[in-house]
Amino acid sequence: MNKYAFKIAIFDMDGVITQTARVHTASWKKAFDEFLQKRAEQTSESFQEFTVKDYLEYVDGKPRLKGIQSFLSSRGITLPPGNREDPPEAETVWGIGTKKNSMFRVLLAEQGVDVYEHTVKLIRHFRENGIKTAVVSS
Repeated sequence: MNKYAFKIAIFDMDGVITQTARVHTASWKKAFDEFLQKRAEQTSESFQEFTVKDYLEYVDGKPRLKGIQSFLSSRGITLPPGNREDPPEAETVWGIGTKKNSMFRVLLAEQGVDVYEHTVKLIRHFRENGIKTAVVSS
């Protein structure tokens, strides 16, 4: 018998079950720093690296494309949106997003991520008590 007022619990993978913030931050840094370094070499602008503060202020918690546009806007940079098929080297919003995703997969394979054990215990507890569970991730 279910002792809870709900029958189903849905959990987000990133940040709820797995500790991925470190890998996301590092992936964004690599993607943006490569873009900014290349841009500095092509223009008279100086290279200003992407920082953790930039990640927290402009990217974290936003949909990927909005985060990219937000960060670029903070640096006075406008890029064409491009499209989903843009390769990582494309100088478009989608291109930067593709590069970040590629780097995220590499870092994930190399470093892995830790899990929040308390969340795993809660999921097990719910399942043992008849609560159906699901995990989602964007």
